[in-house]
Amino acid sequence: MAEARISAPVVEGQKEIIEKYHEEYGINTAVRHTIPDKRDTDNGMRVGLDKVNGAPEELFESAEIACENGADVFSVESIGGKEMADYSVTNGDVVAFLFGVGYLGSLDMTYIWPEFVNICKKNNVVPGGDTDCSGANTSMFMAGGYLDNDVQRTFSALTRAISAARTVVAWECGAVGPDKDCGYEGPICKAIAGNTTSQEGKQCHCAHCDIQSNLMASTCDLWSNESVEYHPEFGGSSVQCWLATLGNEVMLMNTSIQFKQDKVLRDLYMYADRVRGPEAYILSYDHAYEIGKAIADNGNDLYLRAKAAGETAAKILMDGYKSKELLLTRKQLEVLESSIQQFEALPDNEDAFVELCLEKYKDVPMFHPKNYGF
Repeated sequence: MAEARISAPVVEGQKEIIEKYHEEYGINTAVRHTIPDKRDTDNGMRVGLDKVNGAPEELFESAEIACENGADVFSVESIGGKEMADYSVTNGDVVAFLFGVGYLGSLDMTYIWPEFVNICKKNNVVPGGDTDCSGANTSMFMAGGYLDNDVQRTFSALTRAISAARTVVAWECGAVGPDKDCGYEGPICKAIAGNTTSQEGKQCHCAHCDIQSNLMASTCDLWSNESVEYHPEFGGSSVQCWLATLGNEVMLMNTSIQFKQDKVLRDLYMYADRVRGPEAYILSYDHAYEIGKAIADNGNDLYLRAKAAGETAAKILMDGYKSKELLLTRKQLEVLESSIQQFEALPDNEDAFVELCLEKYKDVPMFHPKNYGF
């Protein structure tokens, strides 16, 4: 079971530090605590299945410890569907990603997030949200910048759109935002629900190197950096230096509001990266809205709305290419065309899709249907 004796002081210590800075400098502060999801698909993802480590039970116990000992906002990077997402990215199989993240990941979210919300309410903690860091971020990372071709960036863009249908489940279960900053699908989720979204970009290149760093700032409510490896820099410690760059950007954002230039800055952020690549293109706020609408139009059908997200993103990319606004390499276009054909060949109802995928992907390593209630 989760070791409260070890973990509770970590949350308590963070709370003490930020309260000290509030008292001494008047800085408004809060602790967003993101617990780890250590569940193992081979041992079991649901309570009662893991007889070896009890990881599903520990997941909820960790939430209790965080909320009882000083967390103000609660988040998690849950891993439902990751085994299928890893297979998908490795093999370039967009249907496997639709099944793994769009469907199985959403099912897992409907299992864990109602309990998280209850734990938060009991402890007067804000239930923030989730992110598909384990799936779409892996795809984005493998797609890399301009030089890497391990994964085509049209594929990465489609997986990001699909991931939004999964991430928004936390809000449907009662979370209210801000969602987790490493969820680059945040602009799509915000378009659906209007909840606050925390984003990261050029101030988090210590953790993620992407080519939509300005654009991610265009729809954020909180601006963040991520994991910072500690070492000295000429300007101070690495943590101090990255925090300074973050603070400078936030100062620009706040100043633009004061001078009523915030929409101008928003558009500059977006246009700076809009056509640098497929993922930026679908996350531009007009396109994010279209994808969000496609998800919302399909209501509570976890399969159809994830499928609609992928299909809408594919159409946006193809329209951008045909209009010559978005440039694609020959390989990126081939992957996009192939993905469109695969979407079109899929069934139009959940039961048929699940039956197809359970048979097609039954031999994927670490995939066990019992983890998702089958």
